[in-house]
Amino acid sequence: MFELLTLTIVLSAPLILGAMGGFTSERSGVINIGLEGMMLMSACVTALAAAKFGPVGAVGLGIASATVLSLLHWLATQVYRIDHVISGMAINAIGAGGTNFLYGKLSDPSHNGSISHVPVALFSWLAFFVPVILWAYARWTRGGLRMLAVGSDPDKARLMGVQPLRVRFFGLLATGLFTGLAGSQLLAYTGNFTDNMTAGRGYIALAALILGGWRPVPAFLACLAFGFFSALRIQLQGTALMGAQLPSEAWASLPYLVTIIALAGFLGKNRTPAGLGKP
Repeated sequence: MFELLTLTIVLSAPLILGAMGGFTSERSGVINIGLEGMMLMSACVTALAAAKFGPVGAVGLGIASATVLSLLHWLATQVYRIDHVISGMAINAIGAGGTNFLYGKLSDPSHNGSISHVPVALFSWLAFFVPVILWAYARWTRGGLRMLAVGSDPDKARLMGVQPLRVRFFGLLATGLFTGLAGSQLLAYTGNFTDNMTAGRGYIALAALILGGWRPVPAFLACLAFGFFSALRIQLQGTALMGAQLPSEAWASLPYLVTIIALAGFLGKNRTPAGLGKP
């Protein structure tokens, strides 16, 4: 039981951090399906930088790479007014193709790009504190209230003297920070970078944010639930169910199946921020 709990916390951490990145983006009015690409790019850059720059420098560069993609999404959607979903898909394509190219060209076979000596617990603690901090920020600070105002009605926010472009810039900056941490945590846990190592976690983080009604604490709880099913899948791998030996692919699909069922049951019951996707 203790092993299952520990594994749940570790597997939930990147989902929580990714969901918080989605929160600062979407609550400021920017639809962001590019969380997956940002997390993947961070994991790749962290792995490439680990041997030369050490764990702290590697994590910093991983965060920087995710931030660059996040600000690219801001530039595309807010300055050039490209459709948010199309821009997010482009970010994911850059993340998938870019990491494959970069790691193939720049990785050093004599080093495995591991930052496993960085305590994974550090990321877990961050993941547990960030939702509470963001909840307090959105509820009690001027910057947080401006973020919610822009995400609810950008036109009225402009009439009150709030600049949506500026608010969304800082929202996407925070998205880069949190998705960068999420990608670095994945590398710290697995020890090595592999193609598509995020394996849909960015989409699951976005699903958790939606299930949580675009609120940090409920989204955090949704991420914990998804992390639990991921941990349960690992624990039950190879276990016979009612006398039948299920293939490994069936257990591997468990977290994603739960995500689809949860979205089917709750989508439409939560109120979408009224300014989401509006200029």
